[in-house]
Amino acid sequence: MTSATASASRPLRQDAFVIGMIGLAHSVSHFGQLLLPPLFPWLKTAFGVGYAELGALMTVFFVMSCAVQALSGFVVDRHGALPVLFSGLLLIGVAVLGLAASQQYWQLTLCAALAGAGNGVFHPVDFTLMNRLVSENRLGHAYSVHGITGTIGWAVAPALVVPLAMVGSWRTALVCAAVVVFAITAAVWAARARLTPTPLSAPARSARAGAPVRAEHPLAFLRLPAVWVCFVFFLFYSGSMSGVQSFAPEAARQLHGIAAGVAAACITVYMVCAGCGMVLGGFLVQDPARCERIIAAGMGLAALAALALALAPLPTAAVPVLFGVMGFLVGTAGPSRDLIVKQAAPENATGRVYGVVYSGLDTGMALAPLLYGFLLDHHRPAAVWLSIACVQGLLIFTALQVRGARRTSVPAMA
Repeated sequence: MTSATASASRPLRQDAFVIGMIGLAHSVSHFGQLLLPPLFPWLKTAFGVGYAELGALMTVFFVMSCAVQALSGFVVDRHGALPVLFSGLLLIGVAVLGLAASQQYWQLTLCAALAGAGNGVFHPVDFTLMNRLVSENRLGHAYSVHGITGTIGWAVAPALVVPLAMVGSWRTALVCAAVVVFAITAAVWAARARLTPTPLSAPARSARAGAPVRAEHPLAFLRLPAVWVCFVFFLFYSGSMSGVQSFAPEAARQLHGIAAGVAAACITVYMVCAGCGMVLGGFLVQDPARCERIIAAGMGLAALAALALALAPLPTAAVPVLFGVMGFLVGTAGPSRDLIVKQAAPENATGRVYGVVYSGLDTGMALAPLLYGFLLDHHRPAAVWLSIACVQGLLIFTALQVRGARRTSVPAMA
């Protein structure tokens, strides 16, 4: 019996609790990702650095996250998801406190690396737990809620730290953020007994009587083409997302002359609308055959919104509206994005596949800030938006290539 079959009869209340607690933990990952970018204007002054150096902090964060994400999938498959989850939550909390106490740029870099290490565990952990604990017919909604809670984390981060930095200091803002992380960690710890999946059954023996058991090679899943197609897709996906989160508000401010407060609000509008789009996406993804088409449609229309922000003369009120439209379209594609990975992941290698595939997210998030920071330092805000639109266009092609991905067993090693 597969884990999906085993969980098919779970009651709604149990599924809802599991989805909610995993989503709450996931919100910490996204919350931590977007604590520093809204504080760039303060950090730029406090440490005497440019946007390229500040972008490099995010590169360090996501390089570390990429490495840990790929490796943590192996740890999840071997030792279980919960110990890895709590390690990640604690690392992020400690790192945020370290950022608040930093006096020199190298200390910021070190703490960014520590936070990236904590961030790297969430996708292998979360999707392993959801696929093992949530009923098959509710997985689409589970992925939707998972994406929504991540988006809430993104939206809350600037909404918390920017006002605190304005009325107090950026250090106070980060200390308060650390308190939030530790509070959520405590809540998830209290629920740990209900988040423990039953062990998977032993690998099936050969159908031939007397045939020896063939052991799975830990790296055999890397032979599956679907894994690498999904990796490239997530690389481009995060290249677009990084630009919108970290540098697009400043690019829009320079292009359209909007106030700094309006620019900061744009990212919150984007995230809130993305969460609304994910609600719709959770219903659309009930038919798995539509996943790639949903992604292509959402990203194509989002690219048009990015082009409008790059090229059209816009009144101040239209800028946050276009941010919201783009967020809604990208959010609609979110649950479909996660489901294509499940379709490519053999059950006996879930943690490893999610770890490698979602490390594409971190790779893109590590590389993209270098480009966008360079463009802003050279006073090319329109090029930031054009780059975002180009990457979203590439996602259309990549999503359609994923159509060929199909779920297979991991090759065994004699």
